[in-house]
Amino acid sequence: MSWGNHGRCSSHENHLTLCHHLPHLGGTSTGDNGADVLGRLPDGRTMVIQCKRYAPHRTIASREVRDLLGAKVHFAADVAIFVATTRFSPQADAFAVKHHILTLHRDFFGLWNNGTPLLSLAEVNGRGQGEARHRARWKQTYSK
Repeated sequence: MSWGNHGRCSSHENHLTLCHHLPHLGGTSTGDNGADVLGRLPDGRTMVIQCKRYAPHRTIASREVRDLLGAKVHFAADVAIFVATTRFSPQADAFAVKHHILTLHRDFFGLWNNGTPLLSLAEVNGRGQGEARHRARWKQTYSK
């Protein structure tokens, strides 16, 4: 999958798999108030999505998840989703779980992209990013 425009990609995937499309806000520009995509789930709840395209060896810090919480409040969204091409730090993951923010790291994004419903991924939110062997293989593959 090309990540040339990751915000549009998420918007397209959401439209196809789980929600009614609302405005695409972000991308590479600033001034999006922390939201790349606004949408609505099939049950009527509104959502805000933040997408980050980072090199696989990088980590999403908790401050970036806090920014999404601010966007959730700003847009009065019911659900906040953080999609990333990399992993989340343990602090970011814990913050997301505490504040009911769904985090889709590289592996979960792959599942979502291949048709797994978003709501089923929400059931495993915050349950880690693989066992020790998986994390070691990830580190070996994507380290600088």
